[in-house]
Amino acid sequence: MVQTALIMLGVGLFAGIAGAILGIGGGMIITPILTLGMGLSIKYAIGASIIAVIATSSGSTIAYLRDNVLNLRVAMFLEIATTIGAIIGALMTGILDPKYLYLLFGCLLVFSAWNMVRKLRQGQEVLKRVTPDRLAAKLKLNGSYFDKAELRDVDYQVENVPAGFAVMFGAGVASGLLGIGSGAFKVMAMDTFMKMPLKPSSSTSNLMMGVTAAASATVYFFNGSILPGIAVPMALGILVGAVIGSRIMQVLPARWIRIVFIPVLLYIGLQMVFKGLGVQLFS
Repeated sequence: MVQTALIMLGVGLFAGIAGAILGIGGGMIITPILTLGMGLSIKYAIGASIIAVIATSSGSTIAYLRDNVLNLRVAMFLEIATTIGAIIGALMTGILDPKYLYLLFGCLLVFSAWNMVRKLRQGQEVLKRVTPDRLAAKLKLNGSYFDKAELRDVDYQVENVPAGFAVMFGAGVASGLLGIGSGAFKVMAMDTFMKMPLKPSSSTSNLMMGVTAAASATVYFFNGSILPGIAVPMALGILVGAVIGSRIMQVLPARWIRIVFIPVLLYIGLQMVFKGLGVQLFS
């Protein structure tokens, strides 16, 4: 029991650091480790993952709020879509066969890896348009932050608000269904569709993940999917890791972190896809 708790603590520490840096949530790392590495049923792995996502969000958001990196108005507006989606996704878990959860989760991991590759290739961000977006200006979604890596203030504008809102609904469904923060979709919605810089997108995603996960956590609690012996030590490790990761994210270029995690996400994602198909590709 003590050994298991220490392992969960270590896994949580790693997941918290990675989740805070990439804005993808510790659940994307924890669920594959618990299912593929420890043989835990995906039902209980998803329950622990939901708690992990809330812990990641809590630990990292404190630092991001203090340093004024995340965009609170964007988070609260888009959370309407993700919360509704999360409740719908959580209710769908009792309907789907577990193999489909493996397939969906694996595909999501592969997609996240592709999204990171795209980030490595993208050039200089366009932070200001000649004509500001009317809806974004009306909702006061535009913002600014101090980049500790570049040592300068960065002002940016938000656009394509309806498209970002629609993607956020899908992110909420994925969160409730798979027990993750679906941060890859959240970051993609803000960075790709709404043209926000990467660091505010990642930090805002961390805040939103916790709110989204909390909306579906009640469902998992009452259906018995959350095991305290696994979730508690893991959450403690994640809280510490998330604080560390939030500091690292602000002072280091994100491209180096992405380079490390791309092959990891691809490997785990493919493992879960083939597990869902009933094929053991890797030993």
